[in-house]
Order: sequence, then C-alpha cells, then structure tokens
Amino acid sequence: MAALIIGVKVLGAILVAATLLPFIPSNSGFIRTFDFPRLQIAAMIVPVVAALLILSRDGAGWVLIAALIAALAYQVSRIYPFTPAASPQAVTAAPSACGEAATVSILIANVLESNRDHAALLDLVARHDPDLLLLLETDATWAAALAPLRASYPHVVAQPQGNTYGLMFYSRLALTDPQVRFLLQDDVPSVRTGVTLRSGERFTFYGVHPRPPHPGQSSAPRDAELVMVAREVKAAGGPAVVGGDLNDVAWSKTNALFQTIGGLLDPRIGRGLYPTFNAKWPMLRWPLDHVFFSDDFLLVDLQRLPHIGSDHFPILISLCRSKAAPAVQDAPQADAADRKAAREAVEAAH
Repeated sequence: MAALIIGVKVLGAILVAATLLPFIPSNSGFIRTFDFPRLQIAAMIVPVVAALLILSRDGAGWVLIAALIAALAYQVSRIYPFTPAASPQAVTAAPSACGEAATVSILIANVLESNRDHAALLDLVARHDPDLLLLLETDATWAAALAPLRASYPHVVAQPQGNTYGLMFYSRLALTDPQVRFLLQDDVPSVRTGVTLRSGERFTFYGVHPRPPHPGQSSAPRDAELVMVAREVKAAGGPAVVGGDLNDVAWSKTNALFQTIGGLLDPRIGRGLYPTFNAKWPMLRWPLDHVFFSDDFLLVDLQRLPHIGSDHFPILISLCRSKAAPAVQDAPQADAADRKAAREAVEAAH
C-alpha cells in the first residue's frame, strides 16, 4: 500500500509540473511540447485526486490535492473556449445568407509523406469536391499519384519535397500571383496566392506548415513564421484565409498571438476541439491543423474528415464572403504588449 501511495503522489507531482512548465518563458521544444496535451493532463488529474482522497489524507497529500485541483482548473480554463459551451468567435452564416458565388470550400490534409494510400485521399477529394485543396508532406511520389486531380483543378502550385515539408495546392478558382515562399527556413515552403471567388470578389490564401517544436529543438522558427504571416495579413488589410498544419495547438499562447496580430478568427472557438493529430493514437490527439480567416467571412461549415492513412485527419471548411460579416463578429485586436511579443518572437528566430 505504501508503494501505491508513493506512486500516486509521484504521478500527481508530475501532472502539476506538466501544468507549470509552459509558464516558463522558453523556446525549448521540450517545454513548449507541454502546451499540447492539456486535455490529457486534465483527464489524468481527476483519478489521481480521487485516489489521493482515498489513500492519502496526510498533510502532504492535502497540499498535493490542492495543487492538482488548481492545475485542473487552469487546464480546463485553457480548453473551455474550444468547447460548445463557450460563445463562438466566428459567426455561422444563415442558410439563406450566402449564395454559391460567394462561398468557398477548402480541404486541408497532411497526407504523411510515407503514407502510400493515395486512393483514400483521391476518394475523399472526389466525395467532398472542395474548391481549394492544400496537401502537405507531399513528395515526388505523392505528386505523381495526385496527377488525376489536375483534370478538376486547373490551377496548381506544386512544391513536392522529400523532407516532409513538400506541399501541393490545387484550385478550381482563378489564382492571382501564386507564390511558393521560404519565409524563414530554406527547406520549409509556404504558399501565398490571390483567389477569385465565383462572385468576382478576391481574397488572399496563405498555406503554411512550419517546423514543429520537437524536444531538443527550438520552437522559435515556428513561432516566428506564424507571426510573419500574421503581420502580412494585417498589413495587406484585405480578406484573408490562413490554413495548414501549424504544428501548434489551438489554445497555445503562440496561436493566440498569431490570431491577435493577424486579426483572424478561429472557427473552433465555441464549437469544439476538432483534434486532427494523431489520427493513429485515439488517446493522444490535439488540434494541429487549422483554418483561420478575417472577419470578411462567415462560417458555413467545419468538419474533421475520416482517416486517410495519415497520422493527421483532414479538415474541411466552407466560408462565405459577406459584406455584413465584420458587423456581426469581433476579430482579435493587437495591443502594445502583443506587438512587443511579436517582435521578440521574430528576433528569437534570427
């Protein structure tokens, strides 16, 4: 029994430490990784507290219980905005408010470079028939297998690579000045292009896939790339959509900074977690694949799509360009502290 009590207390202490680590102002991948499993940490705290209440009511046990309850409250507070109990940040379009000409559907999928189930992805695209398609981790083999898509998507931006950072962007809508860019690292591409809706209105699409903050590596390149894109969105000032595998969770401070600097809406807020990674590990999933948009759009639909053999689930979003949209939703606004944090994030990567 004594060994069991010690084991429960050690686990409790680890969970408290895992909650506190992200407070350390560091770009260490090890520390920043603890931003990710907030839901899992919260779920583990509950049985540990119950076990301590049964097994250990000494002074140290009560202190640990109090610390665990505080940790649970904090973790829940970070996750809560991404549940249906919270108020949505992006407003849903009324069924009669948007015609087809003003609507755009976008499918984003990290295909997993080593995944060779090309047919699963092609079937998914045929079934959902999106207007825009951003595919990440595409190498030369994937590029060849996706050749049939060109019959339906006449506009293609291709940057296949064998380092898990290749990308392929397909559009049935007309593109303006499409570019593959290497914003911060010469082996990590992103895409920027103008897109013309059927209505004739235009918006800018940014497709990104920054390098993740693995333990032993720095999160600085990821953080800086997101800030750079956000700044560009804000400076351009027009309708914009940013999508991709951001290698960052919806509730992280970096993600919040990205939204605030860019003035972008997150459709997950007030709707659900929509976890996309890891598709192969049901108990360890978090939202890494995102679509953000300016307040020029209303949300029509948001879905996490079925498994395609990758370690990511695809995500599908439909948006409506509406002149009434800015009046019915509030985009985040940056203050002086946000702009200072953005400068520091970019400086840390150089």
